[in-house]
Amino acid sequence: MLYYLLYEQLYKFASPLRVFRYTTFRTAFASLTALFLCIALGPWLIAKLREFQIGQYIRAEGPESHHKKAGTPTMGGVLIIISIVIPTLLWADLRYPYVWIAIAALVGFGWIGFLDDYAKVTNRRNLGLTARRKLIYQFSVAFTLAVALLVMRAHGDFSTAMNIPFFKQYQPTLLIEPLLHSPWTYALGVAPFCIFVCLVVVFTSNAVNLTDGLDGLAIGLMVISAGALTMLAYAGGHAQLAEYLQLARNPRTSELTIFCGSMTGASLGFLWYNAHPAEIFMGDVGSLGLGGSLAVVAVLIKQEVLLLFVGGVFVLEALSVILQVGSYKLRGGKRIFRMAPLHHHFEKIGWTESKIIVRFWIAGLVLALLALSTLKLR
Repeated sequence: MLYYLLYEQLYKFASPLRVFRYTTFRTAFASLTALFLCIALGPWLIAKLREFQIGQYIRAEGPESHHKKAGTPTMGGVLIIISIVIPTLLWADLRYPYVWIAIAALVGFGWIGFLDDYAKVTNRRNLGLTARRKLIYQFSVAFTLAVALLVMRAHGDFSTAMNIPFFKQYQPTLLIEPLLHSPWTYALGVAPFCIFVCLVVVFTSNAVNLTDGLDGLAIGLMVISAGALTMLAYAGGHAQLAEYLQLARNPRTSELTIFCGSMTGASLGFLWYNAHPAEIFMGDVGSLGLGGSLAVVAVLIKQEVLLLFVGGVFVLEALSVILQVGSYKLRGGKRIFRMAPLHHHFEKIGWTESKIIVRFWIAGLVLALLALSTLKLR
């Protein structure tokens, strides 16, 4: 909205307002807006959550050190979503559908998390949505987004080709081209793409959710991941950078830089209150929403493979749960880790919470830098 007002309308009368046409300038303002909005609204939301007794329930089988966190206000993800959506609406060029797809992913998965958090708060036994129902909701939202991308593809606004690190000439499309020419077989032709998008989005959303178990851990990693995606989105939409890095340029992705910048700023603002010892938890409304939007942005900028590195710690946390459950069921109750997700394992072997958080942040930063370094190594 401010982009339309300050650049499209008023710059003709005040030439300095031309600066608002630059993506970097608006991304900086969006990040700062999200940061200060989150910090400003934080105390009010914390007070309201305490007033309505919306507190965190701690499982009895969890680490003993976590029991003192019982009652800490949760569902703070509402604050994160507000702090991302408002700056994006203010500073992005809303004529680009990519922005709306990213917002839809954030709000859609955030709503699923809200339903789960609300169920936990009302029954007071940490029993939210069943795993089956939650997955049905998540796959439904992800499939809807995949269909929206196919509609955009039909209008020439989206490409299903993927960028593969180190192999610039190899760009699989995940479509079965011969089946796309008939309405009777079209669904089969696009099925691999839809399945892939659903798996990427649902896996990432749940991976962020599983990582959100220590004060500031998940949101600190989101600062790193969202910051890396901000750079990737900008590079893909910038003519000179895309040519230099040998990326397939898509100017439509440039406005996603504003969304990613808002996500970075909002995550940093929430970390102000979520840092150890946390005054508020993001809850599933925050972790599912952030994870879903993180994955959708990666799909939009065609960096799905790099998402494995950008969100590397999230991936490791999710894999630790999968391996733990698989080992328990297939090996007669034997476990690989003392407790899953992975951060709980390190708690069990004696690492302090602060040490785990900082070391995981360092690992996340290293993996994000590795992802960025692959842009030129093609």
